[in-house]
Amino acid sequence: MKSTIMSRRDLDFLLFEWLAVDDLVKRERFAEHSRETFSDVLDLCEELATRYFAPHNKKSDQNEPSFDGTTVTVIPEIKAALDAVAAADLIGMGMDASLGGAQLPMTVSQAGFSWFSAANISTSGYLMLTIANANLLAKFGSAEQIEAFVTPMLAGRFTGTMALSEPQAGSSLADIVTRAERSDDGTFALFGSKMWISGAEHEMSENIVHLVLAKIPGGPAGTKGISLFIVPKFLVGADGSIGARNDVSISGLNHKMGQRGITNTVLNFNGATGYLVGEEHRGIVYMFHMMNEARLGVGMGAVSLGYTGYLKSLQYALERPQGRALTNRDPSSPQIPIIEHADVKRMLLAQKSYAEGALALALYCARLVDWQDSPDSDDERDRATLLLDVLTPVAKSWPSQWCLEANSLAIQVMGGYGYTREYDVEQHYRDNRLNPIHEGTHGIQSLDLLGRKVTQRGGAGLVALGAAVGQTVAAAGIAGGESAELAAHLDATWQRLVAVTMGMFASGDAEAAMANSVIYLEAFGHIVIAWMWLEQFLVAGANPGAFYDGKRQAARYFFRYELPRTGPQLDLLEALDRTTVEMQPDWF
Repeated sequence: MKSTIMSRRDLDFLLFEWLAVDDLVKRERFAEHSRETFSDVLDLCEELATRYFAPHNKKSDQNEPSFDGTTVTVIPEIKAALDAVAAADLIGMGMDASLGGAQLPMTVSQAGFSWFSAANISTSGYLMLTIANANLLAKFGSAEQIEAFVTPMLAGRFTGTMALSEPQAGSSLADIVTRAERSDDGTFALFGSKMWISGAEHEMSENIVHLVLAKIPGGPAGTKGISLFIVPKFLVGADGSIGARNDVSISGLNHKMGQRGITNTVLNFNGATGYLVGEEHRGIVYMFHMMNEARLGVGMGAVSLGYTGYLKSLQYALERPQGRALTNRDPSSPQIPIIEHADVKRMLLAQKSYAEGALALALYCARLVDWQDSPDSDDERDRATLLLDVLTPVAKSWPSQWCLEANSLAIQVMGGYGYTREYDVEQHYRDNRLNPIHEGTHGIQSLDLLGRKVTQRGGAGLVALGAAVGQTVAAAGIAGGESAELAAHLDATWQRLVAVTMGMFASGDAEAAMANSVIYLEAFGHIVIAWMWLEQFLVAGANPGAFYDGKRQAARYFFRYELPRTGPQLDLLEALDRTTVEMQPDWF
């Protein structure tokens, strides 16, 4: 029976038929690999996800971490899953060989990791944070810091976190007050509290490596005065041995709507020993490396949850008899599977278009990372960087919104059963509801896209994306037929988006333009996903078989049902509507 965790057939299509990741082995960085090793990694991830992650997904949801005032306890199956990934040497599968990693393309490692996220988003969260933490330190940490903290994380002995937000400063990092005071031995003593820290306390690893943003007294105001520190749960000796408990503690656990299996808490620093990463006052620059990786990871997590919910509701629809065809008036005739009903097909098509379209975007962004890491030229690296910069807010936010909608539709397909805890889809919805919030809300991502990414370097990112879309449009035009028709629709919508964008900034009414930034993000995202679907439509071509038929039909659905949503949104943006700006607090 096909897996209801993820679709291996779709992953193979996207990786090998569309993105041609096996061509990456021609590059020096990936020369030790082959298509066979890529497939083996995917096989292994599917096996581990099926054996170790999926079975305790419900159990970890129903048995949240507990805190007795001293110790945080989680169900033992979580550690078993993490240990299995470590034993398979998969924590560092995308990291440099010099660090002990497998140096796989990010495209492949992201595809592999999607199995873990789809099977159990909470347990996979410990891994995502650890990997992102290790990647940051590998790039900006000293050789000593890498040896002391990165190597044990890749071995599965240590886990990692990121500690940014504070009770009074969530997204506004300029307002953090955690301070780091210099000590005579070259370390720093940290004082303050951090809020919403996932994976921050547990007994599953020998140590927990916190990456903490704090201000050194006397530094510049705002974000320019923020530095980054390693603050381990336990101090580490020069020989790598685990030493005394550091002065970092938790005050309790946050109890969440979803993703209940991963701990989340307030961290208190009472003179905790911290080690400066890189230079003073450059913490935001360093942390953005981890934040951007985490944002792409959140997007893939949202994709995975939307995808597994789609597969489970599809299986239900194929097996659940209910009602009869509209043309059948015989009440004594057998009932038909609900997948035969047009509205159920509509809901499944919507899910398919959201999940498969978003998965394509997530893997495309991963390939951009691979181009950055192994460029054929400086121009290729620059192009990849521009595209990744402008697409990151979309790759985080669009799946967080629309794969959540896919989960909602999965519940609807399954009806009353979907609303019960007997089935998985209600949990997937609850788990996915976090993704539009953490690692930067829709509002934050929209401000980043409209206020920064589309304007930086004279709009170079928007130009680069337009060129990439234009290449697809041109290829579809050459293909002719239906491909050309879809391409003309996409091109017209993209050109209008560019015109509206230029008009918004030319107006001089920045307040109204930015007030509707979320609308801009939604329209922008839908156009990007339409581009992803045109790419898939072209690759499917005239290939026979149900899989390719499904790809073509999902593309048609997105262009006919979803892309037209952007019309009224672009109208609103073009008008520089001030309804929200003019609303007064006392009118609510």
